[in-house]
Amino acid sequence: MILTGSMARGMATVHSDHDVIVVVDERAGQWIRTRKQPALDEIVCTVDELADTSNVWERYVYRGAQVLLDRLDGRITALAHAQATLTPTETTEWSREYLDGYVNFIYRAAKNHRDGRVDLARLEEMESVSWCLFTLFALHGRVRPYNKYLRWELETYPLGEPWDAATLPLRVADDPAGLFPDLEKLARDRGHGDVLDAWGGELELLR
Repeated sequence: MILTGSMARGMATVHSDHDVIVVVDERAGQWIRTRKQPALDEIVCTVDELADTSNVWERYVYRGAQVLLDRLDGRITALAHAQATLTPTETTEWSREYLDGYVNFIYRAAKNHRDGRVDLARLEEMESVSWCLFTLFALHGRVRPYNKYLRWELETYPLGEPWDAATLPLRVADDPAGLFPDLEKLARDRGHGDVLDAWGGELELLR
């Protein structure tokens, strides 16, 4: 049994329920599908599903989660930790993929701004937000938090300047393209300058 969500992260309010992942050998009997109740969500997951880290979006579920019961001598704890942690290979691959995607969206936004299409530029900037956050956390070897937990993540596991918990959420929301200089520096420091350089002279429009 694994407790996750706001209860596990110390963010519970009067509106919060308990999110408990029940890990089973196989889906059978009462443990076939997730059951949602006002006070308790029972999320059924097999051991094999817990070991599968291919679902990128689901992985943050296990960040800060609490293993309440592990009848496999630590295996459940280890699998939950693996879900919430990037391997060195994933850190490299995610950093490069999301960095390129982020640049793509803010470059499209810059072109729309240049041509006077402010509304369309804003749409591109909105789409860039997810890529921006995935890039930032991948470059630090971490999974991207859900927006609800962004400030909690930065307060609990700080990234250091200029990624401040008090200001970053608003910076990303207001001007995701404005983070490009800081992300460019970080990406080059991490050895991914070639991803940026592949954009050639088009980067000047972003600068």
